[in-house]
Amino acid sequence: MTTIPSRLAKLTTTVNSWEEARRASNAAYRAWYRSAPDIVQLYTLNVSPSLVRLKFRQDFERNRDTITDLSVMNVMLLKNQQEFQETMNAWKQEPHVMQWFKRFDDPAPPKTFLEKFYASRDDPSQVSSF
Repeated sequence: MTTIPSRLAKLTTTVNSWEEARRASNAAYRAWYRSAPDIVQLYTLNVSPSLVRLKFRQDFERNRDTITDLSVMNVMLLKNQQEFQETMNAWKQEPHVMQWFKRFDDPAPPKTFLEKFYASRDDPSQVSSF
């Protein structure tokens, strides 16, 4: 697949009402949702398209009720389009895409001394330099 930089390029537009923002957000979500199989194939990911779609859903739902300012919404929509264009034009590497799933794969970081010891992780503040 050849990279055509202008293939997914859009003019920067600003939304002036929450109704326009909802429409733009739904269109962005649909674009990501439809591209999940292409992303899995393009980056040869070891995850299913349904898991990719679940991650997209979680990201959109996370910001659903937290954004209360239209200017913030405009920035989020702009960054969303930029991320989508970079992803679909293969301007990323597989590790960049797999960072989306880091929270699912990594265990919780050790907190107590014994958990750190069992994980073979030293606390830099307690290690004396020789």
